[in-house]
Amino acid sequence: MRRCCDWDSLSGMPDHDPPDLDAPNHSRRSFLLGSAAAVAVGTANLRGTTAAAETESAALIELSATEAVMRMGRGDLSCERYAAALLARSEATRSLNAWITLEPERVLAAARACDQARQAGAHPGALFGLPIPVKDSVNTAEYPTTAGTPALRHFHPAEDAPLLKSLKAAGAIVLGKTNLHELSYGWTSNNQAFGAVHNPYDPQRIPGGSSGGTAAAVAARMAPLGIAEDTEGSIRVPAAFCGIMGFRPTTGRYSTRACAPISHLFDQVGPHARSVADLALFDAVIAQDGRPLQPTSLHGVRLGIVRDYWYRNLDPEVERITQAALDRLRATGVELIESELPGLGGLIDLITEPVQNHDVRLTLAEYLREYHAGVSFDALVRQASPDIQAVFESYVLPGSPNFVSEAVYGTAVHNHLPKLRRLYRDYFARTGVAALVFPATLVPALPIGSEDDVTIRGQTVPFETAVARNIAPGSTAGLPGLVLPAGLTMSGLPVAIELDAAAGSDRALLGLGRSVADALGPIPAPRL
Repeated sequence: MRRCCDWDSLSGMPDHDPPDLDAPNHSRRSFLLGSAAAVAVGTANLRGTTAAAETESAALIELSATEAVMRMGRGDLSCERYAAALLARSEATRSLNAWITLEPERVLAAARACDQARQAGAHPGALFGLPIPVKDSVNTAEYPTTAGTPALRHFHPAEDAPLLKSLKAAGAIVLGKTNLHELSYGWTSNNQAFGAVHNPYDPQRIPGGSSGGTAAAVAARMAPLGIAEDTEGSIRVPAAFCGIMGFRPTTGRYSTRACAPISHLFDQVGPHARSVADLALFDAVIAQDGRPLQPTSLHGVRLGIVRDYWYRNLDPEVERITQAALDRLRATGVELIESELPGLGGLIDLITEPVQNHDVRLTLAEYLREYHAGVSFDALVRQASPDIQAVFESYVLPGSPNFVSEAVYGTAVHNHLPKLRRLYRDYFARTGVAALVFPATLVPALPIGSEDDVTIRGQTVPFETAVARNIAPGSTAGLPGLVLPAGLTMSGLPVAIELDAAAGSDRALLGLGRSVADALGPIPAPRL
């Protein structure tokens, strides 16, 4: 990757030596901050800048994507000025390690081109001038696509993923490529190859995985809208831990071609944002579904609660905040319908991990061949970080102690998965609920490095259970899921609820989610 050593030319940098780009948190990312970029960014962060300019920049980074696009499309805000504010914020918060590749000069040039096109009379698109962070598992022609793993450090795809082409066609700009859990195979984003991503609410804690870099960037106001990916929960867990909103659409609603895969049965790209309106904007562009969100009165809306699965073994603070959120919803007229989903946990055990552990060695090898990555699957695993190697050697590779046989896989896909989908269809038909509601995770964000068992109310709970138990059923069944922040713990960590609706009801879920978010109210921004 290219990098620039003219670090002090960035305006507003403290007088110290340039960061050691050979250290774990810096050696493997491209953070180009040269003198040309400094000239453009300088309006946002130049030494001696006026208080008015600083106030303006602070206001710009708080804009929603919808607001920013509207202002840039009208010409009230230049695209270059807005991009400069986001780049300055990215530099100010770079200790979070949200980025693998960030090239300010390229971003500013693209923003200037947007301004010039508008001045020449071009019609602004739905995402005109909007810089968007892209998870570094989504192919980009302009930037490397590393999937967070050493073997792909210099992999330059020949073209953008179809999803990214759609965003660009609507006027979006790639802000940069965000850090992630290596190969998207984990829940922490504690990437041993590119450095750990840090949670903006407490940098000593994980942002969740695998899309931790995008979530941290959106939460820290580096951008209002970003691209994440979710196989079992990689959109929703980081959204929950970082206090933002995350939307996993019905499986198949958005293209996942040219994205480093795990399982074609479960993989789904989706957005992170700080408002439901921005999630809906993303959905409208990618799904070509421009239907406006219908205002939803919550009076009489039925939301489902299944206590014997989603509400067991909760951290006391998660339980407190979730209950307070349910009380607020009930006060608006929501009807909470208690019921059961018998056999749900057993089906998830038989499907979710076996399918992923079976598919990843096949789908990833196919991806490497199709997009000419220049490395084989076996070579990629040999060069992977020790933690990833250990997982693959235990669960994925032929001969491993937990290898998933074709017989087990076939039963999971052709027997158990249809049962799970029928279970959900019958549940929604029987109860008439608009969505299920539950805490997204059992715990708030955990400390970086704590990936062993978790103690909840004096009981030992596996780390993966604490993080992933609640979000796994919806993605395994292919349902749309929406994560919304519900409050902060006494120590200032976000807690979120999730709404899962019937497959295909994406726009209705977003409309419901907007009303629920309004009822819950915003949470404070991280104090960085």
